[in-house]
Amino acid sequence: MKIRKIGQAGKLKFANGWIYGINPVFEALRSGRTIKELYISSGRRQIPKWLIKEAENRDIPIKTAAQDFFDRNFGKSNQGVAAKVLARDYMPLNELIRNPFIKGETPLFVLLDCVEDPRNFGAILRTADAAGVHGVVIQSYRSVSLSADMSKVSAGAVEYVPVSIVPNIKNAIIEMKKNDILIIGAENNTEKSIWDIKLNIPLALVLGSEGKGLRQTVKEMCDELVEIPMCGKVNSLNVSVAAGIILFEILRQRSINS
Repeated sequence: MKIRKIGQAGKLKFANGWIYGINPVFEALRSGRTIKELYISSGRRQIPKWLIKEAENRDIPIKTAAQDFFDRNFGKSNQGVAAKVLARDYMPLNELIRNPFIKGETPLFVLLDCVEDPRNFGAILRTADAAGVHGVVIQSYRSVSLSADMSKVSAGAVEYVPVSIVPNIKNAIIEMKKNDILIIGAENNTEKSIWDIKLNIPLALVLGSEGKGLRQTVKEMCDELVEIPMCGKVNSLNVSVAAGIILFEILRQRSINS
């Protein structure tokens, strides 16, 4: 395949139309996501042959550009690789809820209550993929969204974990309760820890914002509020770290009882 060089370009204007970084681009290729063009830095000492092969197999045009093009548009962690993609679609909430039941699997969802940092969102998606989460729900107000930065942090996990968006996370809680899914809220200073409750049942884990945690109205809708036992003097964890600890405790319990 012929690799075309592009001239000097200004700063791009884009939202969900780009992803960058070797792993995110490769996972997008591997997952079958619609990719319009693959961009590789002319400053790279070696072009990843497996990326080129994957693009060739799908007849995706490959272009080269100066490293400055990548640094100005994607920041310093771009690795000299980017792709112009069809914007990722959100999955309707009813379909998200229905999928694990159709597969005969015990549902496990993550609901994010006003989490706004794309790096936390990306890290949560990466952990969710590893822990077998069936989907993540975000809200359209005061919340993260699918973006190039989030995709980079997720290391491509966004290609495999379905994401649904709702006007308010409370809408998702109501719908999940209708389907007999237990709602577990992660909160400090509660009466129960993650070791005290049964987690091998259909459930959804609700995680609060980076600064304020769960909103009071959301806490009141949870069936259980649980904390992570800690020994140190700092009594809180980053939301993505907390997600990892709780999700793998859920996975541990389910593995024991499978």
